[in-house]
Amino acid sequence: MRRRPTLVLLVAVLLGTVAQPAHARPVAGCPMFPANNFWHADVSDLPVHARSADWVRSIGLDAGLKADFGSGLWDGYPIGIPTNVVTRATPTYRVSFTWPDESNRGRYPIPAHPRIEGGGDRHLLTVNRDDCRLRELFAARRANGRWRAGSGAVWNLRSNALRPAGWTSADAAGLPILPGLVRWTEVAAGEIDHAIRFTAPATRDRYVWPARHQAGDADPDLPPMGAWFRLKSSVDISGFHGPLRVILEALQTHGMILADNGSPWYMSGTPDPHWNNDVLNSLDEHFTGRDFEAVDTSSLIVDENSGAVAP
Repeated sequence: MRRRPTLVLLVAVLLGTVAQPAHARPVAGCPMFPANNFWHADVSDLPVHARSADWVRSIGLDAGLKADFGSGLWDGYPIGIPTNVVTRATPTYRVSFTWPDESNRGRYPIPAHPRIEGGGDRHLLTVNRDDCRLRELFAARRANGRWRAGSGAVWNLRSNALRPAGWTSADAAGLPILPGLVRWTEVAAGEIDHAIRFTAPATRDRYVWPARHQAGDADPDLPPMGAWFRLKSSVDISGFHGPLRVILEALQTHGMILADNGSPWYMSGTPDPHWNNDVLNSLDEHFTGRDFEAVDTSSLIVDENSGAVAP
């Protein structure tokens, strides 16, 4: 059972753990895509989407906001989606895919004992510090020395290129996972400079930019993959401090992008021993779907096939 943290915990524990605001930290010396990439867009002043009320209702007006990451283990796996840093010296493997037609083939660098997300998704993420390539696998498993996965995608972290239209990735929306994760290093630095990946129970059988793939049904009231939401500016976050304040500020400035089917309003992040699970779990006591709205991001689009945004 989750316990509500006391004000003493929020103030005494958190205030001393967060530095003054600074730019979000790269991973293994690599940028999380260019500065003009959609992940870094400020959506705080964009208009509310015409379907906002329907989409929020379908995800859950009273469903609480959930940090789907933390410290420690759950069922033997880290809480969140871990990342593996590799180099040119890391052994590479050919991976057999369930959906090869929408996967990047070739050899994937995988450490001897990679950190893999628990549960059914089993995402395996690697960042090559030597060439700044991000490789992500869905449903990764090794048997008899061979690696298999549902799908796989390779990203150049210095490029704004998107997946081909209609292609999945390691995520249902055809987007990269890593740049949308909440990381302790950036929270500790005082700023999350990107949108956050999140899930919804059901999605529409279409996708909108910047997503490239759908995994839903024909209900017109459901949000499509790529739908973008933000914490309403009318929501007062002045009483929150430390990591929670940093996360909430990011939700008002950069929002969160619907990237997969799953539990309602579940934000994705990386596991880290510095997270305080009781504090993270308090989010759903304070924020629900009623505090969010979908935004119209059409003005950001420079090219439907590019992740770059208009200045």
